[in-house]
This record gives sequence, C-alpha cells and structure tokens, in this order.
Amino acid sequence: MTTLLDPTGELSATTRERAPRPSSLEGKTIGLLDITKARGDVFLDRVAEVFAGRGLTVARFAKPTFTKVAPIDLRHEISTECDVVIEALAD
Repeated sequence: MTTLLDPTGELSATTRERAPRPSSLEGKTIGLLDITKARGDVFLDRVAEVFAGRGLTVARFAKPTFTKVAPIDLRHEISTECDVVIEALAD
C-alpha cells in the first residue's frame, strides 16, 4: 500500500477552468516570466528569439526569487501589459 501526502494541507483538490486561449498571437504582447531557477533564462532567451523572429511583441519579467510567489506589483505589471504569459521552469 502506498500513502501519498499532500504538502499543501488541502483536504480536497481544487479545480479551475482554463483561461480561453487566443486564436492567434498576432498583435498580442507575450510576457515571459523567469522565476529565477537555474537556466530558466536560457530557455526564455530562445523563446523570445523565436517570437521576435516571427514579428511578435515580447516583454520580459523576472521574479526576485523562485522560493516565493511573485510580488503583487510584478503580477499587476504583467497583467496590465501582457495578453499571454509563458513562465519558465528549469532545474
């Protein structure tokens, strides 16, 4: 028998509907959020290069540390400036 423990302490799983995806990225600002884990910036550099090569607008952001949620002012900045966001995770 295997016992799986949930480190969040939640008693029941939460479910959320996915946000609707845009039909196209044309005319959209794509936010790239680096959570500051090792080499996440390398991944986002390549993503930014590909998008720029397609003529798309890219905005770069970085969390101060990967150990905490993004500060409220950073989340606000991203939400007001960007139409879609890609978050980089790496290890």
